[in-house]
Amino acid sequence: MAVLPIRQVPDPVLRQRAKRITSFDGSVQRLIDNMIDTLHSAGGVGLAANQVGVPLRLVVIHLPETEVVCLVNPEIVKRSGEREVVEGCLSIPGYQGELKRSERVVVKGHDRWGREVRLRAEELMAQALEHEIDHLNGILYIDRVEGPDKLTRIKPEAEAEPGM
Repeated sequence: MAVLPIRQVPDPVLRQRAKRITSFDGSVQRLIDNMIDTLHSAGGVGLAANQVGVPLRLVVIHLPETEVVCLVNPEIVKRSGEREVVEGCLSIPGYQGELKRSERVVVKGHDRWGREVRLRAEELMAQALEHEIDHLNGILYIDRVEGPDKLTRIKPEAEAEPGM
C-alpha cells in the first residue's frame, strides 16, 4: 500500500464536511488500506479521510493492543458522561490541548465491506471516535479548547499525547 501525506492546518479540506460513501468499491478499499499504513507510519491513534485530502466519511482508529477499527459513514448516536482530556492531532503538529470529551459514546456506521455496525466505546476509544468524527464534520480539536491557556506548544523532544 502507500503512505499518504497528512494535511495540516490551514488546509481547507480539514474544514469541509465530508461526503457519505455510497459504494464500497476497490477505490474505497485501497483508501482504507492506505489510511491504515499512513496512520501506522505517523504513529497516531486515529485518522479521518479528509486528513489525507479525501473528503469522504471514513475513519480508521488503532489503539495499542487492539485491532484496527474502520468506520464508514460513522455517526455518534449517544454520549454520556464528561471528562477532561489532553489531545493532539496529526494535522496540528507541535501542539496539544485540554478539552472535554464524553466518557462513553455509541457510534453507528458501516465496516469496510458495507455491513452495518454499532460500537460502544469508553475512555480513549470514545475520545478517538469523537475526535475523528469531528474531523468529518470540519471540526478540529482546537475548536473545542476553551481558551488559549488550554492550548500548549510542545517541544519536539517532549512526550505528547498521541495524535489522532
